[in-house]
Amino acid sequence: MSYRSVFIVILFMSFHMTGQQKNILKINGLSFVASNKIPNTKDVLSVKNMHANWVALMPFGFMPSATKPDLSFNNKWQWKGETAEGIQLTSDLFHQHHIKRMLKPQIWVKKGVFTGFIEMKSERDWKSFEQNYRDFLVFYANLAEKESIDMLCIGTELKLFVKHRPIFWEQLIIEIKKVYKGQLTYAANWDSYKTPTFWDALDCIGIDAYFPLSTKQTPEVNELLRKWLPVKNELKSFSKKHQKKIIFTEYGYRSADYSTKEPWVSDTPSPHNPTAQINALKALYTTFWDEQWFEGGFLWKWFDKHETSGGLNHHGYTVQNKNSEHFVREFYKSNQSYE
Repeated sequence: MSYRSVFIVILFMSFHMTGQQKNILKINGLSFVASNKIPNTKDVLSVKNMHANWVALMPFGFMPSATKPDLSFNNKWQWKGETAEGIQLTSDLFHQHHIKRMLKPQIWVKKGVFTGFIEMKSERDWKSFEQNYRDFLVFYANLAEKESIDMLCIGTELKLFVKHRPIFWEQLIIEIKKVYKGQLTYAANWDSYKTPTFWDALDCIGIDAYFPLSTKQTPEVNELLRKWLPVKNELKSFSKKHQKKIIFTEYGYRSADYSTKEPWVSDTPSPHNPTAQINALKALYTTFWDEQWFEGGFLWKWFDKHETSGGLNHHGYTVQNKNSEHFVREFYKSNQSYE
């Protein structure tokens, strides 16, 4: 082969690789809420119709108190979709339709106490809780490996647990890697993603992206873009520091007034506001989805029984049967997936 031919081949490969980099496929994900029944094909097709390429599946463990070590999971009294059997059957359905899966075991503390407040009062209780949490995660890590689930999230918004017990988390990751060979992440709350000491042992940095942006009733997209800029710069630097891409393990906004003021607040009554939800999502997508260091994310949240979920007067997070559903569908379609 002549030098000219070699140069042409290299030039072609360089151009082709550059094109690939510009079209890196993002995680266009939905957080699929477990229910008291096993989803059917119709439920899965409602996800596929959104041009989503990933779902987060969320089995739950339960704690009676944020200061007591008791943690139970895979109980007969739980909703079917929250148990190992339900997760397995649901995972199989999505896999059959070529939708990737993140398994995201989560804790529910009695009365809805924030999981970031979980903190034991003695060393003895910490040791007991650590063993219970280890059992919880290793159980689902084994299930994730058996089902060839694509990603496992090892915890969600456990700020004080992560802060006070870093050695436990480092050891837990080693144990999980012995039984699970897929990708690993952790879902840090927006205000504590710098707390974990174990990011370098994971495959990507997970953040539940409920960053406060604007106190206005219906902020305009341009204002939200300005508010996102310093956050974006910090996340970019954090990604570069750890040489890991960032995933929004959760993101979303209520279709309600002031939905970007404290996006994590879900239980306060507020008037329906579809424009606020669409503007917030549009600003988030515009800010992050074209960034090379950003991997995509999981929209909070998506229910089975699509035809009866959400609705034009619904002021919660789901986009189902709202104007925002069409917006997200078209955006995910424009960022085509692993189909």
